[in-house]
Amino acid sequence: MKIDSRIINSNTNFANMNLTIMKKLILSILFFVFTGFVSQGQTGYAIKGKIKGWQDTVCYLGNYFGKYFPVKDTARIGKDGSFEFKNKEKLLDGIYIVILPNKTWIEILLDKNQTFSFETDSAKMVENIKFKNSPENEQFYKYLKFMVKQQTSVEPVRKRIIAIREDSTGKYDKVKDSVKIYQDRINAAETEIDKYKNDIIKNYPDQFLAAIFIAQKDPIIPDAPLLPGGQKDSLFPYQYYKNHFWDNIPPSDDRLLRTPIFHNKLKQFFDKVVVQDPDSIIKESDILINKTNGNKETFKYIVWYMTTTYETHTIMGFDAVFVNLVEKYYMTNQAYWVDTVTNQKIIHRALTIKPLLLGKMAPSIIMQDTLDKNVALYDVKSKYTVIVFWDPDCGHCQKVIPKLREEYEKKLKAKGVKVYAVDIEDNTEKWKKFIIDNKMDWINVHDKFQQYPLRQLYDIYSTPVIYLLDENKLIKAKRIDVEQLDGYIDFLERMKEIKKRK
Repeated sequence: MKIDSRIINSNTNFANMNLTIMKKLILSILFFVFTGFVSQGQTGYAIKGKIKGWQDTVCYLGNYFGKYFPVKDTARIGKDGSFEFKNKEKLLDGIYIVILPNKTWIEILLDKNQTFSFETDSAKMVENIKFKNSPENEQFYKYLKFMVKQQTSVEPVRKRIIAIREDSTGKYDKVKDSVKIYQDRINAAETEIDKYKNDIIKNYPDQFLAAIFIAQKDPIIPDAPLLPGGQKDSLFPYQYYKNHFWDNIPPSDDRLLRTPIFHNKLKQFFDKVVVQDPDSIIKESDILINKTNGNKETFKYIVWYMTTTYETHTIMGFDAVFVNLVEKYYMTNQAYWVDTVTNQKIIHRALTIKPLLLGKMAPSIIMQDTLDKNVALYDVKSKYTVIVFWDPDCGHCQKVIPKLREEYEKKLKAKGVKVYAVDIEDNTEKWKKFIIDNKMDWINVHDKFQQYPLRQLYDIYSTPVIYLLDENKLIKAKRIDVEQLDGYIDFLERMKEIKKRK
């Protein structure tokens, strides 16, 4: 069968997904990531299926991969509901899905054995599915059916607890103590599920299903040791959890990339577990990448995920992680899946951002004011300097500049702030008129002689762009909104006071 290159997007929920065709890739390197995970080049696969209720249509074979479903094969469903996916090259191990035209799907495990068949019907696909020559999938569906049974039994109990807790009429006053009874039922069901998984892990330790169940487990935190004063180490639980987070989901096992688990764990670790500052994220990303132990697939995925996540991260300053990754892996030709042109684009982006990282000195510029006098940025003497790059023809600038002037007059000027406003388009007449009309009583300059590549120098791809500098012209904030300036300056002042007291 011809490999279908389409990518299907999902929410990576293990049991409930809404599939849609992905319309575009975030970065061109996504293409190389997905097309790079194709086959193992071994004995091939032959997966026969028959689904009662489907005929004369097409289905697809895809696999979990982060929040995407790369489609690996297509098959025609015949009049009797039969179809077959077949290829001479074996697929990489993982959880695959047979995607049907109505966007429902059937999950199947692919590991060593990739030659088997199954039958079911469209009305009750999970309940009625039967496999031939695939004991692991039989085991997998026993588990899924067990889960459905457990969830069905506890759902009314959950609703009862919600009703009791949300009662405002007094209807449940006499039975509120029954919440514990209901919760005990839920806990008992969860204990049964854990026991089921642990039995699989114990009895079938070599199965892929066992690895999946192990990967879902969190590390068990032991009792905290005592400090010299006799108190328990309060930081121990966090440090232990962070340091052992990957014990059950080894980054060297690339099978887990093609499950819903690895991507979610990766996101959880860097969003929730690691301290949210660039240095901590850089340190932990280095540790994690080293744990791949030469596995090219997991190395590729982690580097790709971290690169795309932190190049456009919503938290200011986290682009330092992106720059670090590019210097370590792209500039050293370790990002082997990226072609030369794309690699150079990524490197160019990092080199543009690096001089503008938080804590760096703002690039030196000498501009001309409305009287054609030179005004150097470094000669502006103030506790804080706001640089705003703007354009009188920019619609957004026409709204933001008046807001900045109002904020400047009401709050910022009294805090020792000066504004260095740079017109990036050289239309002197429009520039001066806008200054007068909007009473821009601060330092207004433009690059009369076109000496600076301002868009490159200060990474200006849309206007306005605002930078906040301290008295030494170090970058303290960038791409910050006008409404955030006053509060952020107060924050910086508090940090100074805390530092003095230490």
